[in-house]
Amino acid sequence: MSKRVHIDRRHLLALLGAAGAASMLARPAGAMSAADGKVRHPAVVVELFTSQGCSACPPADALLGRLINEPDVLGIGYNIDYWDYLGWRDTLARSEFTRRQRMYAKARGDDAVYTPQMIINGRHHVVGNDPVRVARAIEQARANGGCQLADMQLRRRDKVLEVVLGAADEKLRRLLAQGAGSGAGTADAGARGRHATLWMVTLKRRVPVQIRRGENRGRAITYHHVARRIVPAAMWDGRAQRLSLPLAEIMAAEAELCAALLQVGGHGPVIAAALL
Repeated sequence: MSKRVHIDRRHLLALLGAAGAASMLARPAGAMSAADGKVRHPAVVVELFTSQGCSACPPADALLGRLINEPDVLGIGYNIDYWDYLGWRDTLARSEFTRRQRMYAKARGDDAVYTPQMIINGRHHVVGNDPVRVARAIEQARANGGCQLADMQLRRRDKVLEVVLGAADEKLRRLLAQGAGSGAGTADAGARGRHATLWMVTLKRRVPVQIRRGENRGRAITYHHVARRIVPAAMWDGRAQRLSLPLAEIMAAEAELCAALLQVGGHGPVIAAALL
């Protein structure tokens, strides 16, 4: 686990030095950025790997709650299960979320798996309870053009979730072909070849949890944009493609939102994202 970081707010805003970053930290947590039925196409995807049994995680959980109010940020919280032995079984954890975090580390080639960990656009990881580093990573992702490299449209039509992928341009085809060289990792790229994976992630807006044992004993923590399920829906080779997915099968019974992530290989750079 990482250590909790304590930073004076005035010093933090001075370090960030940008109105956008200051506004990010000033907004209240918990509001949903997109109205029901609307689709957002964020420039930055922030995936937080967290645990109810990690004493360093609550500040990161709160930070994610503020980040989801940024109109160009898609925040997703994944609760992992490898700290369950510390005395509290995480009520939101799923083994597939732990696997996703480990596959990210394998794809990057650095074996860095810890909590709280934020992964930005599938490329870089930062300690999730360090708001300075998180803000800088997000600003860098914005400066690099964000994650909207592929043309992806997400639509709901009655009982069907429709995903439309436009043909890749030459630059994007080169990125798909590079695989490991683009940050997808040798193992990941080798398994997927010249493809990207379309992931569908279902989310709960917020989940309050009263923790009774372990490092966070006695704390009430609210989790935001909580992942409840993540499934690979398709492989994309750069050609125009239209998918019709049964909405009832994609959405778990407890889910309220649906995100689509298109990633080089399986756990490489995010090249398109949408939130319904």
